[in-house]
Amino acid sequence: MVRPTDLTKKSLKLLLLSTPVGLLGSGQGGGVELTVQNIAQEMLRRGHQIQVVAPAGSAMGDISIQEIPGNLQVPAQTQGQDNPISMPKNPVLANMWDYTRTVQADYDLIVNFAFDWLPFYLTPFFHCPIAHFISMGSMSEALDRIMEQVAIRFPGTIGVYTASQAATFPFAQQCCCLGSGIDLSLYEFCASAPLTLTWVGRIAPEKALEDAVAASQMTGMPLKIFGKMQDEDYWQQICQDYPEAPVEYVGFFPTAELQQQLGKCRALLMTPRWMEAFGNVAIEALACGVPVISYRRGGPAEIVQDGKTGFLVKPDQVAGLVEAIQRLDEIDRYACRRQAEAEYSLEALGDRFETWFQDILNSR
Repeated sequence: MVRPTDLTKKSLKLLLLSTPVGLLGSGQGGGVELTVQNIAQEMLRRGHQIQVVAPAGSAMGDISIQEIPGNLQVPAQTQGQDNPISMPKNPVLANMWDYTRTVQADYDLIVNFAFDWLPFYLTPFFHCPIAHFISMGSMSEALDRIMEQVAIRFPGTIGVYTASQAATFPFAQQCCCLGSGIDLSLYEFCASAPLTLTWVGRIAPEKALEDAVAASQMTGMPLKIFGKMQDEDYWQQICQDYPEAPVEYVGFFPTAELQQQLGKCRALLMTPRWMEAFGNVAIEALACGVPVISYRRGGPAEIVQDGKTGFLVKPDQVAGLVEAIQRLDEIDRYACRRQAEAEYSLEALGDRFETWFQDILNSR
């Protein structure tokens, strides 16, 4: 395997295709937005040439974006396993890949972050090699099938966050586990915090926000909620079901503002009803010194060091969340920050992705 230190000999030209379900900077794309930004930022720092392709209206600071018009794609997690493949009128996803087809000769590698059928179907028709980073677990039989075909025909080109995520696919052994990482300089460590809980994520049923609200009501500990309001009806139902819960919906915050709020909280609650592929907010919390209380399911179960940087509890059990909240004094907030520094820096993330990119290019 080629090590990252070998890559300084050649600057790569990388074309990064973002998620088609939301604008970069809007929060609609979930954790993959942060992943795209961090990969682009770290690859630029290492001297590679980067161009990001994303829906029109996207923003990533001073990182160059080729904005593509069109209608956003329906997120895979809102559809069933047996749903047929579909696209809206004038789809931004198709437009992004049509643009990519016309410029592919200018790049060494295309990096796809879209969790959708079309990019995998198109892969054999491109001359430029394509690296596919998958941001979620299995959602669709049709998508699983086309991804498996790519995994077999183009070995080593499928990347995932975690082993738990990979295990949901029939091609798990062909997946490269790459984890995630963040710019730790953006996250301020807080040695102490008031008795306030926080929950961060899209307001949608698969995130099971109601469990965190129930735990807040049972403990009487205030809960601050951050994230994109994706399902207003779902949120209103939670408010009706838990009228006595001391909760506050704050809204979606970009990284700078979010980390300031995160650090002021006693713990982060993660209550996914589905198999969370990773959970970037978990490492953001750890970077601020905030313990993570999560269901023992998916990516968070591979991040949280149970009893040391947080607690892992039986999935879908509010009583377990309550018990963990009552044990928060056992956690050393400095241990949380140290874990983030040791495992989830941008440097560590860049090493893993850079090696993956070069391995793909070497195999061609």
